[in-house]
Amino acid sequence: MTETTASLAQETSAKPKLDGSTRLDREYGFTYRIILVARRYRAMLDEQLRPLGYGTARMEALSTIARASEPSAQIAIAKRIGIEGPTLTRMLDTLEADGLVVRRPDPTDRRTKLIELTEEGEAALEEIMRVAHAFRATVLKSLTDDELDQANVVTDKLMRLICEGAQR
Repeated sequence: MTETTASLAQETSAKPKLDGSTRLDREYGFTYRIILVARRYRAMLDEQLRPLGYGTARMEALSTIARASEPSAQIAIAKRIGIEGPTLTRMLDTLEADGLVVRRPDPTDRRTKLIELTEEGEAALEEIMRVAHAFRATVLKSLTDDELDQANVVTDKLMRLICEGAQR
């Protein structure tokens, strides 16, 4: 075993600390915090949306559909959200039953359905976003513009690296 390999093996077998001074500790602390922040943020936003009969999963689906420049196939929507096709199918079944989306046949591929928001879906998304904007403003109000810019730069870079790694 080389000295570098032995050092790496020793470092990775050690229990990482949230506020340690090694690279492993820093990576572990960052990973732990980003996961915890995302889960807690989502849970708190779900609490805000619950009285309206919505949740963050619906918000994600509706806003992804709305942001598309043209009606999208289910598989494209699932990829943009980062979920499996069957999971999105169940969500779309519910959204369609509630009158928030419509599935239309793709004129170029009869096996594919294109997804669009209905007027009711657009109104629901506006209501969801009103609550989400108010929640976000409350949570982030004590961060400076520079801190938000730094967080956006880091998370954008991480997303790029994750996506590049997934394509290898």
